[in-house]
Amino acid sequence: MKPLAQPKIRIEQVTYAYGDQVALRDVTLAVPARAVTALFGPAGSGKTTLLRLINRLNDLVEDAHMTGRVLLDGQDIYAATTPTSVLRRRVGMVFALPLPIPGSIRENVLYGPKLAGVRDRGRLEELLVQSLHQAALWDEVQDRLDGPANALSGGQQQRLCIARSLALEPEVLLLDEPTSGLDPISTAKVEESLHELKQRYTIIIVPHSTQQAARVADHAAFLLLGDLIESRPVKEIFTTPRDRRTEDYITGRFG
Repeated sequence: MKPLAQPKIRIEQVTYAYGDQVALRDVTLAVPARAVTALFGPAGSGKTTLLRLINRLNDLVEDAHMTGRVLLDGQDIYAATTPTSVLRRRVGMVFALPLPIPGSIRENVLYGPKLAGVRDRGRLEELLVQSLHQAALWDEVQDRLDGPANALSGGQQQRLCIARSLALEPEVLLLDEPTSGLDPISTAKVEESLHELKQRYTIIIVPHSTQQAARVADHAAFLLLGDLIESRPVKEIFTTPRDRRTEDYITGRFG
């Protein structure tokens, strides 16, 4: 595989700390466009912290500080000229716990576009159908779009949250253990949707297991206690890891 000349996202020498507790240490990582990149490793390795930094969700964390740069299409997302509101339209995020907003399925999906100023009914209907299709939920809810979102199953609610993010047509989708609380059937549906979504979006996922990382990702990065140990195409990192610590984690010797 040829080296990536211009990644969609580039993390450059990022160190991040909460007070005296270092969560990430000198992390440099290239994230390819229109592919799934998995951040994996044991709990406390900095995976979710790194994900949140790409969306600037840690901006208001007290007594925290960061050095280094996070670039999106070559532009520093922490520069004063990059408003967070614009960034979060380009970079959507879905959390482990599905949190539909009160209201209908339709209202959930269209909340973001309406907030962003989309008023054309035809365009809103297009976004609704498109987003639910992309999240592999349309077939299950097309006849009850005005029904309550909280009546959906847990797996459906998680896919609804994915659809809600996709309705803003972001360039990047961040997924923090999106299937950790789901049953195997719902997990499989979310994973299947990722194979379709990566044709249009750059996806970074914190998987709930190394097995999931191997199933869904094109590239993988192994983090351990805040350090990026190695980052490679997923088939290589899981079959011929370069670092003994990666091999030990994958084979279950720790973690």
